[in-house]
Amino acid sequence: MPLPHTHTERVPDIEFHPELRRSARLLPKQVITPLTLPFIRAASRLMWRRNDSPADVEVLTLSSGVGVRLFRPSGVAPGRGPALLWIHGGGYVIGDAAQDDVLCRRFARELGATVASVNYRLAPEYPYPVPVEDCYSALHWLTQLPSVDPARVAIGGASAGGGLAAALALLTRDRGEIELAAQLLVYPMIDDRTVHRKGLDHPGHRLWNQSSNRFGWRAYLGDADPNEAVPARRDDLAGLPPAWIGVGTLDLFHDEDLAYAERLRVAGVQCEVMVVDGAFHGFDGIAPKADVSQSFFNSQCALLRTVFASAAP
Repeated sequence: MPLPHTHTERVPDIEFHPELRRSARLLPKQVITPLTLPFIRAASRLMWRRNDSPADVEVLTLSSGVGVRLFRPSGVAPGRGPALLWIHGGGYVIGDAAQDDVLCRRFARELGATVASVNYRLAPEYPYPVPVEDCYSALHWLTQLPSVDPARVAIGGASAGGGLAAALALLTRDRGEIELAAQLLVYPMIDDRTVHRKGLDHPGHRLWNQSSNRFGWRAYLGDADPNEAVPARRDDLAGLPPAWIGVGTLDLFHDEDLAYAERLRVAGVQCEVMVVDGAFHGFDGIAPKADVSQSFFNSQCALLRTVFASAAP
């Protein structure tokens, strides 16, 4: 008697970038949930406390109460030079400036720039506008340093840090006190409306998915007006500094990032875009030595070198 025919749906192959396939197999699709948040925060505190004050990092608390980790370039001529304010990621709810020490050292070395990494306060305990105001406080302080040329100050961040960098660029433009040279938006978490989109639960997503996204945005926004708090909801993007936006094709933020880049261009803002085929969220931090990650970082530095050189005295 023949066996009954059964149909098994084949799971489609995921086209990860060749250099990222091995890492992708080991990574979860989701890390942050309301249940895991306290445990991840506790583990992070222990991890970063071990290396809280390396010899080459100045760990400071500003008069505003905001924490900053400062990296000074070596081997550069005395006088005022360029600077970068860096904003760490973590879905607006986790993270520490110390997690990006290696990256900030690279920026300082490659650009001959002073780099300040800001320890902004986290949601949900401190929702909008507290995190972006913390970043503004650190930016204002950075521009006042004797070693910094205020005409050559850029901002940047990754993931939620990229979203905060975009929000900071808008806030800085609106207040008119500081003229930014550039904004680096590394796979930025920039549009809360993505949480309402259907069909985005791609099997290639890693570290951050729709469930995490809903939690992160809900924690960050609190009772705030999204039309004010969310960069992608802002109507007027004119007058912002030149931007660099980079994202992978397997990143939940891919579509919202490219849409924001297009809106910047329509508003007359210079915007360079780098899309990495087969790259998942946070790929460059997971596999920093991969050629694809090196190219990603080098592209960011190339933009900063150009804008710093054009504003040099």
